[in-house]
Amino acid sequence: MKEPTDSITPDALHTSRMPALDLWRRGKVRDLYDLGDHLLMVATDRISAYDVIMEEPIPGKGALLTDISVWWFGELASIVDNHLVATDVDAYPEVCRDYRDQLVGRSMLVEKTDPLPVECVARGYLAGSGYREYRESGEVCGVSLPEGLTRGSRLPEPIFTPATKAEEGHDENITFDQAAEILGRETAEEVRELTLKLYRTGSERAAEKGIIIADTKFEFGRRKSGEIILIDEALTPDSSRFWLASEYREGEEPVNFDKQYLRDWLESSDWDKSPPPPTLPAEVIAGTRARYAEARDRLLGNRKSH
Repeated sequence: MKEPTDSITPDALHTSRMPALDLWRRGKVRDLYDLGDHLLMVATDRISAYDVIMEEPIPGKGALLTDISVWWFGELASIVDNHLVATDVDAYPEVCRDYRDQLVGRSMLVEKTDPLPVECVARGYLAGSGYREYRESGEVCGVSLPEGLTRGSRLPEPIFTPATKAEEGHDENITFDQAAEILGRETAEEVRELTLKLYRTGSERAAEKGIIIADTKFEFGRRKSGEIILIDEALTPDSSRFWLASEYREGEEPVNFDKQYLRDWLESSDWDKSPPPPTLPAEVIAGTRARYAEARDRLLGNRKSH
């Protein structure tokens, strides 16, 4: 297992603080604690952009992400099993319960798996790194696309565009054949099929709520039995591009419910995308939170996922 990395102070990271638990890994957003056969996943209010964690949190973001993921895990369970075991703190191991205030609403007890070392990305629209790659080569991750597409163009059909998981720096888009070299061809074909099924189903559900899911990232893990299941998060504003369907226009900047709002503000600053990041103004923090909350409310309505 990986050792937790702590190159930034806990206060700057807005970490969960549970000294009686064994911190296994601290990601950009989530803190993971080792509980033996299970992991405790805590979604903090941290936010990252361009692989740099911002110094200011987005209040309530972790709870919003957890609510959305738990809902999607239920919606997508007929396609592939997932790692979720419980969200009720009373169902967690007893050692966790002293930290109830930190865990309620923003944590999940999950099954421990062997994570696959490739991020599984599905794209239904041309945006972000996919759009940049298309402009340069007419392809995205080795997939040839028709001529004449522009920013935000809907693709003829969704495509699978895997990426490496970088320990440091940026993830890198790779071709399917490169993913097959890393995972083995049979596993690569299985996760490609699962990724596209999950994306199509998620896109259909989101469209009913007035949201276009332009692209999204899934992660998969392997159980001891060999079965591949969905892990980490599912179709959140952190892992996806959410666009307002009623305002979508090909070639125009879409109205979004994800962290593109934050990225746009950072692009307008003179930041070189290296640590330390610029201080986020109060209006950017509030605007980012509002977009995450809008995504949650559109998907779930007044219901709670857990």
